[in-house]
Amino acid sequence: MDSVRVAIQRLAHCFASPTYAHPGDAGLDLFAAHAVSLSVDPGRFARVPTGIALGLPAGYMAFVQPRSGLAARHGISVLNSPGLIDCGYRGEIQVLLINHGEVPVVVSRGDRIAQLVVLPVPQVQFVEVGALESSERQTGGFGSSGY
Repeated sequence: MDSVRVAIQRLAHCFASPTYAHPGDAGLDLFAAHAVSLSVDPGRFARVPTGIALGLPAGYMAFVQPRSGLAARHGISVLNSPGLIDCGYRGEIQVLLINHGEVPVVVSRGDRIAQLVVLPVPQVQFVEVGALESSERQTGGFGSSGY
């Protein structure tokens, strides 16, 4: 399998670099890097620093996505899921966690809070046409495949 080299800068408050939990995983775990534990109340969100900045190569982007375990156990998700990181962004990666659960959730330094997925990005060139080719689906949108 091909690999892509991504520059990473560990900031002063960095806890850990992103890591794969298992060989072959698509997402790398991101860790909370704030100094003091924070509580995310039900229906509220919090911006959580990761302590890292990335230098994605041209032609690549990254998505910040929720961790399924946090969602299943605590109702915690990523507010702007997926969060998009373009190759030109060089600031700290931060995660907007939201609590969809019923009780406050404490996020401590070093907790795995989200996943980072790095993907290639083709540059799209739109070609204006008078009409689109027909397809089996046509204009079937929300709910068109059943419930």
